[in-house]
Amino acid sequence: MKNRILARMGAIAVLAVVVGAGYLFLQHTGRDRAAVAAMAQPAIPVSVAVAKTSNVPVYVRGIGTVQALNTAVIKTRVDGTIVKVSFQEGQDVKEGDPLFQIDPRPFQAVLDQASSNRAQNEAKLRGAQLDLERYLKTSAQGYEPIQIRDEQQARVDALKGQIAADEAVMHSARLNLIYADIRAPFDGRTGTRLVDVGNLVQASQATSLVSITQIKPIYVNFTVPQDVNEQVRRMQKAGPLVVIAYGGKDRELARGTLSVVDNQIETATGTLRLKATFENTDERLWPGQFVNVRLQLETRTDAVTVPQRAVMQGSSGYFCFVVRADGTAERRTIEIGAVQDGIAVIDSGVAPGDKVVIDGQFRLSDGTRVRAAEPAS
Repeated sequence: MKNRILARMGAIAVLAVVVGAGYLFLQHTGRDRAAVAAMAQPAIPVSVAVAKTSNVPVYVRGIGTVQALNTAVIKTRVDGTIVKVSFQEGQDVKEGDPLFQIDPRPFQAVLDQASSNRAQNEAKLRGAQLDLERYLKTSAQGYEPIQIRDEQQARVDALKGQIAADEAVMHSARLNLIYADIRAPFDGRTGTRLVDVGNLVQASQATSLVSITQIKPIYVNFTVPQDVNEQVRRMQKAGPLVVIAYGGKDRELARGTLSVVDNQIETATGTLRLKATFENTDERLWPGQFVNVRLQLETRTDAVTVPQRAVMQGSSGYFCFVVRADGTAERRTIEIGAVQDGIAVIDSGVAPGDKVVIDGQFRLSDGTRVRAAEPAS
């Protein structure tokens, strides 16, 4: 009985050894086949670019509206007929250049009459003052009643009041003569003329004659997200911030500087309103024009950059594929510092000199063999 048990246990041990050896053989054969299959799989063609370091300006984007530095709607301050127009529509004018002339003759007549009245009253005043001096002497000696002296003093005071009134009328007439000669309040460009020679204009009607806008220099009002508020104010203290205005197809129009940061956030939109000043010597910016704006906050020195096409996004964040020295692809998790103008700034995950895949990466997985084209220069 004992021999039978030992024989059975020996048979079981031999069987276990045979099964284990067979399992190890199959495992080794499977790995070899997988390796052979991997080596036999054709390499996937991809395009690569070399990660490099460069100085990258960091921008914040916005949409803005061009605003004239000064705008004035010219109106008359006196009533009268326009007798002369001294400019052409759309003409550049200087401060003090004549624009309109309203008929000055009624105001000149009032000035002349007031001057004549003042001359007459001054002559009467001189005579009245001489009489008053005599009455003062005679009344003091008792030869004339005091009442006559007081009446003469009243005549002198009344004439002085009339002279003051005449001078006020003269001053008003001179002002009307100045108002009748309408001139440009500042350097700028005229718009469409709204009245012609011969038209009667009245101050009470507030009729607009022409508008003038000052476009050299010029403003651009724009908004940026509230998240950059603190950074904008901090960088502005360090020095003037560059603002670039763009037209269609990202065509650069002008460069200026940030001049105003609004004192509050717009709660409805969560944006911060800013204003930039441009010299606009070539007049590429025009009042009312919509422009795209880039505000340069800083310049990142020696930043690692790759083409934006290399960056992919998955459920766990951003990643890219890097080609190893053995010709296989490696999936790397990366952190993005900024993306602009087709360039991605990499904070971590890629080193200078790494070859990143920029085309064909959608067919890759970690360890895939690739056939890389020449790196982009």
